[in-house]
Amino acid sequence: MMFDAHDPTDPDGGGGDLAFIPLGGTGEIGMNLNVYRCDGKLLAIDCGIGFGGSEHPEVDVMVPDPAWLAERRDRLVGLIVTHAHEDHVGAVAHLWPQLKCPVYAGPFVAAVLRRKLGEAGLLSQVPLHTIPLGGRFALKPFDLEFIRVAHSIPEAQALAIRTRHGLVLHTGDWKLDPEPLLGPPTDEAAIARLGEEGVLAMVCDSTNAMVEGHSGSESEVRRNLAALIRSLKGRVAVSCFSTNIARIESIALAGQAAGRQVALFGRSLRNADTAARECGYLKRVDPFVPEEEAGYLPDDSLLLICTGSQGEPRSALAKIAADTHPQIALGEGDTVIFSSRMIPGNERKIISIQDQLARRGCRVMTADDHMVHVSGHPARDELKRLYALAKPTYAVPVHGEWRHLSEHAALAKECGAKPIIVEDGDVLRLSPDAPDVVAGVPTGRLALDEGRLLPMQGGVLAARKRMMFNGVVIASLAVDRSGRVLGEPQVSAPGLFDATEESEAPRQLAADVARAVNDLPSGIRQDGDALREAARAVLRKAVGRRLRKRPTVEVHLLRV
Repeated sequence: MMFDAHDPTDPDGGGGDLAFIPLGGTGEIGMNLNVYRCDGKLLAIDCGIGFGGSEHPEVDVMVPDPAWLAERRDRLVGLIVTHAHEDHVGAVAHLWPQLKCPVYAGPFVAAVLRRKLGEAGLLSQVPLHTIPLGGRFALKPFDLEFIRVAHSIPEAQALAIRTRHGLVLHTGDWKLDPEPLLGPPTDEAAIARLGEEGVLAMVCDSTNAMVEGHSGSESEVRRNLAALIRSLKGRVAVSCFSTNIARIESIALAGQAAGRQVALFGRSLRNADTAARECGYLKRVDPFVPEEEAGYLPDDSLLLICTGSQGEPRSALAKIAADTHPQIALGEGDTVIFSSRMIPGNERKIISIQDQLARRGCRVMTADDHMVHVSGHPARDELKRLYALAKPTYAVPVHGEWRHLSEHAALAKECGAKPIIVEDGDVLRLSPDAPDVVAGVPTGRLALDEGRLLPMQGGVLAARKRMMFNGVVIASLAVDRSGRVLGEPQVSAPGLFDATEESEAPRQLAADVARAVNDLPSGIRQDGDALREAARAVLRKAVGRRLRKRPTVEVHLLRV
């Protein structure tokens, strides 16, 4: 089918337009994957992960489905990563084999990416280009300029996207912190210059659009952590985001000032430490004590920095809370500080770990009762300041759920911009003519499952979810050549019947299977597949009558 160059229904842009196409991270938190289309060429920005949470208990980590973009990778000029948070960079190694495009990033992001790509065996395959901070480069037809912004990670950058249709400011994650500790504050002068040049649209972070005032400064957290840790006795553990290098430095310096030696617990923290020192950060922090040595230090002389601030089940803090960590234990008289916020969807897991720690006698401190965390995202006063500097004609809220986007849109309108709310899959044509959502493209999510990418609606995850709520029944039976049952079938139903208290139930199910199989016509009994399916149906119906559930049923058939 042929499309006219200016046909607004053309999903591939025809011959000449500028469009914004979010494939992840708009209308949701995490899984950021954004695409800009200009004159038929495509540019991807960020490629991150998200968490399953209570909405998807069958998975831990999800990534955006890149199928639409992968089908057009011959037009994809590159993938740019704005900063090294997992919701922006965590999916690159998993999705790059489908995209196969050059990757562009600042020095710290590149250092983090090299480690991820190396672990995935892709380092020699991916064309990874390191761009100087604040650098300008061209991926025709896009003229691109990095703008340094403050965030809860080193070297976060916004992106100015110049095209023949106009200038777009893609903010990435940012805040206005007068003392970000690592790196300079947000480059307001550069943003003001863009405003004078003329910003057609600003695609902007909405995470804290509902929060009044200012997000706070990382320097204030540093002062509070130093005072707090100095006052504590026993072992002290602090959990934070592993990529918040300024926070890691603050915790380590607080520990050193209190006469404590500092140890890192968790692989992602060790990787972040390596990347940070490679880029010249953490120069004031002494080398960290190895995990295997930390447990031998006196309690009052030890400070732990741990992964697990979001309740990740395999994290160091989760193992410590469950008393299964091989190197360290916490208990009565010790303190655990959560120097982070709860990402929506992780609340139950985090509270569970906090409860386990409290049961072990630990004192638990959080940002709800102590000044131990500030957000890396802009509150409303900071958003207003950015709109005053950039003066965009149009505002496109991203990086948030619908309530965040709508609040951001209302604020943008107050600031003189014309807001346009989009969600994943919308094709927002910015030029020519007045901006409008003119089409939609398919989007979705994939589960990251031990290195595999599985469709969320596919058979594996559907079966896993069914087993979580309806259980599983497994039967093993031996039959002779005619298909008659030999001996007594073995039936187990974990999660449905207690093996000791209800042992009669599996025996009754086994008897039902044997009787039903022996009553089948001889033609079915001699056909292995038909016999197996008939046994499945018997088991499914029998459990349904007893428990009103539809479990996953598996039958192992041995013909003797």
